[in-house]
Amino acid sequence: MDKKIIVETQDLTKRYDGATVVDHLNLHIAEKEIFGLLGPNGAGKTTTILMLLGLTEPASGIAQIYGFNSTREPIKVKRLVGYLPEKVGFYDNLTARENLKFIAELNNIGGAEAESRINEVLAAVNISEVAELPVGKFSRGMKQRLGMADVLIKKPKVAILDEPTAGLDPEGIDQVLDLIANLPQMGTTVVLSSHRLHEVQRVCHSIGILAKGKMVIEGSLQHLGREAFAGGRYRIEVETTEPSPQLVDIVKGISGVISVETKGNLLVISTDSDLRAEISKAVVQSNFPLIQMKVQEFSLDDIYMKYFHEG
Repeated sequence: MDKKIIVETQDLTKRYDGATVVDHLNLHIAEKEIFGLLGPNGAGKTTTILMLLGLTEPASGIAQIYGFNSTREPIKVKRLVGYLPEKVGFYDNLTARENLKFIAELNNIGGAEAESRINEVLAAVNISEVAELPVGKFSRGMKQRLGMADVLIKKPKVAILDEPTAGLDPEGIDQVLDLIANLPQMGTTVVLSSHRLHEVQRVCHSIGILAKGKMVIEGSLQHLGREAFAGGRYRIEVETTEPSPQLVDIVKGISGVISVETKGNLLVISTDSDLRAEISKAVVQSNFPLIQMKVQEFSLDDIYMKYFHEG
């Protein structure tokens, strides 16, 4: 069953002073997905986010969230979206709780419901103990946590997060990433813009890489790795003991197997789909020990560097 696409752009384009910063961008993000938006500085990530939020108008093309046009229906979009900018701003003379109460009121959340949600999000981002302190006394990391609480308080359908772990210590990063990873279970779709590739790989289901305003590649990490380094094919490695030419011929005879190479005790098999079950059965039935089997995986660093240099 196909996933419902709820964040989408069609040929989205933005120009500043004659320079094209987002160039006919087509973006597709499924409901309850964590999507990583990647690219070097100046690639167009922040401008794309601002157009999705209806905070800047495109030169041409369309951005929409849950079917609402971000340019023509920005209020409807903002009701659905929580946004954490790279530089979070609060009223420094107010406490964390007072800042969140103000945000709740702006979103028509009041009374006991507001207090309940405030306590819930303060605990979620681990700043309950400093809730009564003026935000002006907060470190950057504490303000970043408060920013996440700000996003979560209205229980958004979509959370757009721009560098959400900036300024956090390793423990804080782990806590925020765990929080982000759980958002789809709460019904929230996440757009995560970050340059920290290992963090993106940890939580994102799919990614898009921007370079010079264009989407270079978009899809799941597994799919992009195969496209980048194996021509879209699976690469399956089987460790056995002294594989014979007969075993190689048997594996080659499996439907969907494209090629088989031997490297010592390894069979390196290229296939058009995940054929691990069929291959393991063939090896065992041929009376060879199946010591280990794995599908070759590619890191996000590998994928990013390949497409960044090409872009």
